[in-house]
Parts: sequence; C-alpha cells; structure tokens
Amino acid sequence: MWPRTTARACRRALVYGVRTALAAGFAMGLLAFFAGDVLAAVFSKEQAVILAAHDYLRSYAIDCVLTAVLFCFVGYFNGCGRTLFVMIQGIAGAFCVRVPAVYLISRLSGVTLFHIGLATPLSSAVQIALCLIAYRYYRRRAAPAAPR
Repeated sequence: MWPRTTARACRRALVYGVRTALAAGFAMGLLAFFAGDVLAAVFSKEQAVILAAHDYLRSYAIDCVLTAVLFCFVGYFNGCGRTLFVMIQGIAGAFCVRVPAVYLISRLSGVTLFHIGLATPLSSAVQIALCLIAYRYYRRRAAPAAPR
C-alpha cells in the first residue's frame, strides 16, 4: 500500500471532496425539489409532463445529496486501486437494490413517479453503506499491528 503520509492525504482529499460535492449536491437538490417544474419546462411545454417531471425530480433531489458522497467514495476507491470493489458495489446497487425496488414500488396502489424515483436514493444509500464498510475494512487492514 502507500506510505502513511500519502494515505493520510488521500483521506483528507476524500473529506474535502465530500464537503465540496455536498454543497453542490445540496444546491442542486433544492433546485430540483422546489423548482423542478422550471427545470422540466426547458424540455417540454406540456403541463402534464412538467408536473410529472417535477414529481420525479422531488425524489431525485434526495439523490443529489447522496450521490455527492457516493461519487467521492467511488473516486477514492478507484484511486486506491480498489476497482473490483467499485464494480461490485455499483452492480449491487443497480441490480440488487434499484431494479427490485422500482418493481416492488410500482406494484403498490396509488404509486406516483415520486415513489418510483425513491428507488434511486435507496440504492445510493445502500452503496454508501457498502463504501463506509469497505473504508473501515481497508483502513483497519492497512493499520500496522500493535506491538505485543
């Protein structure tokens, strides 16, 4: 693995990246949640389409914040050479969480695009949990053994 100073610098870069990305994600999330109709109106003039898009964008707003954290972790793990983990957590998020969640939610009565859209932040939350677990695991594994 890397020398301690390099590993420490990588961890600091991860923290700064998450902070910066959270600021941007929070701003975009607010825009999508409260002004999703304005964003949708750029692409369509049909009121029904605009309302449906705004309904979906309200759930997407949650994912704006979560994705900010997730993508920083993905970059961190890729930079550390943990690309297999990145691939596995991405596949797990898509095929083990997002797709089944969309299917199950779509089977509920009275479901809206907001409800279906919640599968994406659910998947991101699971992927962040996997990243946090892997982060702790790899840090412990790289730590020097305590003297006996």
